[in-house]
Amino acid sequence: MSTTPGVLRAALALAAAGIPVLPLRQGKVPFGNCRTCKQNACGGRPNMKAEGPCRCPAPCHAWAAATTDPHALTSPAWATSWHHAVAVAYHPGGAGLTVVDLDNAAAVAWARESLPATRTVPTTRGEHWIYRGAMRSHNAVRTGVDIKSLMSYARWLGPGGGRMAVLPAAVRALVAKEETTPAPREVASSRPGRATWSRHVATGCRHTERYVRAGLERGLALVRARTESGAGSQAFGVARFLAAQHTACPGPCGLAAIGEEIVTAAVSVGVPEAYARRAVANGLETAVGRAA
Repeated sequence: MSTTPGVLRAALALAAAGIPVLPLRQGKVPFGNCRTCKQNACGGRPNMKAEGPCRCPAPCHAWAAATTDPHALTSPAWATSWHHAVAVAYHPGGAGLTVVDLDNAAAVAWARESLPATRTVPTTRGEHWIYRGAMRSHNAVRTGVDIKSLMSYARWLGPGGGRMAVLPAAVRALVAKEETTPAPREVASSRPGRATWSRHVATGCRHTERYVRAGLERGLALVRARTESGAGSQAFGVARFLAAQHTACPGPCGLAAIGEEIVTAAVSVGVPEAYARRAVANGLETAVGRAA
């Protein structure tokens, strides 16, 4: 009788088919970073855009730990995770796929009217529509719809049914507003120069420097803690929240410098710089607009 956990057997079968996999713990989420990388202290898996090689022997950095290497999957460093795993996840982008995650019946109805038919997999509340071709991941492209591909994971729920179609323009268009072309000879996730907020750029701020720095550091920690596609959304939320604290100040408050620090934090965990800048700019402008 085999002593290999069922989830590991399923993972090895997927890996043999060229699909990068990883274990999911209780709650159906990845195992947390190892002690060395806790709170992303290591600076993030190299590039955070593809499976391995990771210097961490155990599953680490969520989707980026996904691999097709059977030696890694069956290694002692992964054994504890498989023992406690409740499900298997895979990295769609690493397999050249995109998953349109439809989270409820309304989202499924929208997809049936708006997107080309493809392979579908039933989920607890909706469906996964799987297309051939990879693209940038993005959450909440519309109500109940997430795009899971290059920088995210999806839970393995079976092969599904139907013929898999090529990734259509209609799906890419869902995140087109976020797509930008990087400048020549630049990497989309290259780190910008670090800007630092200080009193000399905030001559009209009514807050103390200690108050601003404390709030900013807490916000930066929240962004750095998100090692998946959610870091962009977190950067937007932090920028919006911090800017809202300054709506009653006579100004200037140095919001541009605050924004640069948030951008740097987002890029450090794999968010493309152009997307990080747009998310932060939108967050700052939203707060100002609401105040007006």
